[in-house]
Amino acid sequence: MIQILKPGNSVKHSSRRRRSAGFTLIEIMVVVIVLAVLAATIIPQFIGTTSDAKISASKAHIAELESALERFYVQMDRYPTASEGLQVLVDAPAGDAQKWRGPYVKQLRPDPWGHPYQYKKPGTHHPAGFDLWSRGSDDAEGGEGPAADIGNW
Repeated sequence: MIQILKPGNSVKHSSRRRRSAGFTLIEIMVVVIVLAVLAATIIPQFIGTTSDAKISASKAHIAELESALERFYVQMDRYPTASEGLQVLVDAPAGDAQKWRGPYVKQLRPDPWGHPYQYKKPGTHHPAGFDLWSRGSDDAEGGEGPAADIGNW
């Protein structure tokens, strides 16, 4: 290919322009390092978000079940027995099917960790009523942090 040189242009100038058209390896490495530093500072902030979301979902489920238990109480004049448990919110009890106006919830969902919600009548925290709780991520009584029990108390 024949290059026609105009006044002021030289072969050096056009070859320099060709070399500077791309990024050098050092420039790309600097960008990658900057992105890695940004990711290292931002990602740890989102790690606890999943745990917080599960705790919030569990509190919302407990409030929903508590409301359904109160509707059951208004219509049946009693809370479910310990043997009936929460299943009575979905299926009519054996002896009181005429008074039952359910289902009070569409389905009994497990807590966000996949464990069933716990129900106790009379409750330890509410002796005149009931206790309703999730055992948290460890599915054991007590615990701290995300493993702590979440209840209606």
